[in-house]
Amino acid sequence: MIPLLLPDDTDRLDAILSRDATFSGEVDATVDDILAQVRTDGDAAVQALTEKFDGVIPDPVKVPPSVLEEASDALEGDLRTAIADAADNIRAFHEKQVQESWFTDDGDGVILGQRVVPMERVGLYVPGGTAFYPSSLLMNAIPAQVAGVDELHLVSPPQEDGRPHPLVLATAAFLGIEHVYAIGGAQAVGALAYGTDTVAGADKIVGPGNAYVAAAKKKVFGRVSIDSVAGPSEIGVLADDTADPAFVAADLLSQAEHDVRASALLLTPHRPLAEAVQDEVAARVPDLPRADVIEQALRDYGACIVTDTMAEAVTLMNTLAVEHLELHVDDPWQTMTRIRHAGALFLGEYSSEPVGDYFAGPNHVLPTGGTARHASALGVHDFVRTQSVLSYTEERLRQTGDHIVTLAEAEGLQAHADAIRARINRAEKENKAGSKKS
Repeated sequence: MIPLLLPDDTDRLDAILSRDATFSGEVDATVDDILAQVRTDGDAAVQALTEKFDGVIPDPVKVPPSVLEEASDALEGDLRTAIADAADNIRAFHEKQVQESWFTDDGDGVILGQRVVPMERVGLYVPGGTAFYPSSLLMNAIPAQVAGVDELHLVSPPQEDGRPHPLVLATAAFLGIEHVYAIGGAQAVGALAYGTDTVAGADKIVGPGNAYVAAAKKKVFGRVSIDSVAGPSEIGVLADDTADPAFVAADLLSQAEHDVRASALLLTPHRPLAEAVQDEVAARVPDLPRADVIEQALRDYGACIVTDTMAEAVTLMNTLAVEHLELHVDDPWQTMTRIRHAGALFLGEYSSEPVGDYFAGPNHVLPTGGTARHASALGVHDFVRTQSVLSYTEERLRQTGDHIVTLAEAEGLQAHADAIRARINRAEKENKAGSKKS
């Protein structure tokens, strides 16, 4: 079910490491065509493409407030409570990420600083079929709200009734999102990137989607910002002989059920644990609803890797730079200090990955495909910009102007140098004139 490997099985590890967010030629060509249509024809193209791919024409494209209210009223009590409690945790966590503007007196009347300014408008892409996850909407919307983004514009594909999934509508209403559109796919990304008469153009687009959505986000990057081009989900478990094989197996399966390209890896120097996890996985999979997906994911991208030492396991885990990393070890806090590359860390056997996916508060939008070597979890910082601020005085410019001129001329930028000289020369003339009068 899930193979047992040694670290020198490089072919298998290379296959796992190569699971990046690439797209077929067919996907690229289709998305290019869709984006070109939306950019040229706006709403007409969005309507036609929605009818083509979703089989319905949303009317209206923008969901009326009354529909959002109805969906909110229909949200069941237990689910409403779970969403509310998760939202509270997510909001509390992200409020700790808020950055403040700052200014400093640098002497001579010079003020230097940095303004933190929220984005004006952010687009949220939300899948609307069997793949809709209300937790993802919470994780994408709440950091933007905490950052102070003025407007959130949500796009999600219509169901047979021409409206997005009821749970999309209910969660949007719960979060107070007023701009909701019944469109999905690459055409929705195009509408948010280019703007139409109905859909406002966004400064940034975030949220998960299929290959066409991901390819569209990648192609509009530059015109707008995006969160990332995410690849398949992945989990790594670093474990020693204190780990419970039932817990490890359950957590590996929790990621393998996402997608046939999902990766689930155990790294341990304790072979009996690896073999026990294999047995647990084999016993559990047949009873799971997505058994066929899990079996293929584990066959192609899963492994229990037995190393000679824990140090070797840590080194390999840092190389893999997985999205989710669980530490099932005797002293997870100490082991954590040796981990450099991971999207999120889950310490101890009760910190199961789904705790982070749904409820604890840290964001579950994480770097995949080894990008944890240079990327971070989605957060408040993704929805703000920083602006450098400087307020110079004549006195300081007279003191430092020669250095600025020297640097500008060294770079061959004479107009830069002249801009400084003009001010210095005027200041000198005014000082001379003032001296004569006195």
